[in-house]
Amino acid sequence: MQVPDLPKLIYYAIPFFVITVIIEGLIINKHSPKSYKTKDAITSIVTGLIGNVFIGLLSKILVLFLFTYTWEHIRIATIPFAWWSWLLIFFLDDFAYYWFHRISHKSRVFWASHVVHHSSEEYNLSTALRQTWTGGFYGFVFWIWLAFIGFHPIMILFQMSVSLIYQYWIHTELIHKMPKWFEYIFNTPSHHRVHHGSNPLYLDKNHAGILIIWDRMFGTFQPEVEEEKVVYGLVTNIKTYNIFRIAFQEWGNMFTDAFKAKTSFVNKLKYFLKPPGWKHDGTGILSEDLLEEWKKENR
Repeated sequence: MQVPDLPKLIYYAIPFFVITVIIEGLIINKHSPKSYKTKDAITSIVTGLIGNVFIGLLSKILVLFLFTYTWEHIRIATIPFAWWSWLLIFFLDDFAYYWFHRISHKSRVFWASHVVHHSSEEYNLSTALRQTWTGGFYGFVFWIWLAFIGFHPIMILFQMSVSLIYQYWIHTELIHKMPKWFEYIFNTPSHHRVHHGSNPLYLDKNHAGILIIWDRMFGTFQPEVEEEKVVYGLVTNIKTYNIFRIAFQEWGNMFTDAFKAKTSFVNKLKYFLKPPGWKHDGTGILSEDLLEEWKKENR
């Protein structure tokens, strides 16, 4: 199979990211001088720089090796670089992303890496750059089946880059709503603001990458409600600009909870597999519990 020389989209996107972060910051400062927290933005940018450029390089080598091995040795078909295969992988990659993202909120071992992206109490384009340092080493399991069914690793990684770049622009408050037809099909700033909300109504909703249709299909869609202003961040915020605490604090909390729990080995293991907030003695508070309490208060 002849592999086309595909452009390295992320390299082209970086200057665009830098320029638009600066422009957005200037616009926000012009209209609300004290609302843009420069220190938080710098923290997000530095976290993303280390996670995506330095540590990310190691995880990408691992992922490329595993995808390539799967494609070369155990694939069940060979899917060519054709127009229809690009259309197909667009939907399949987005489907994989939806489940990866949803599980990242429902399994603590995945949340331990994904929580980095939700740790900012601000919501702007710099927040999009606040990415995990650890997730790349195991999150790929949601995509490796694409190599197994016959998609070339380069095609998979390229489409993953497309999805990542698309999701950058939806991290802003400057865009209120897109046209209704667009809001119905695609992920938008309004939909993703909901996803970043710590409000009980918004927790674990709108896991879309590019297409919001998956959330509509699988019952995780929640529109942004004018009466319920989004409160960004975590249910319990970590209150720090220390990039190492942001990257690893939840890992430490998870291991501490598991090893200190006076319970069986199986229950200790569940501290890694169950949702954030779960406890073996039933005293934990999950997002569903917070939502039920919110509904009682707002009846």
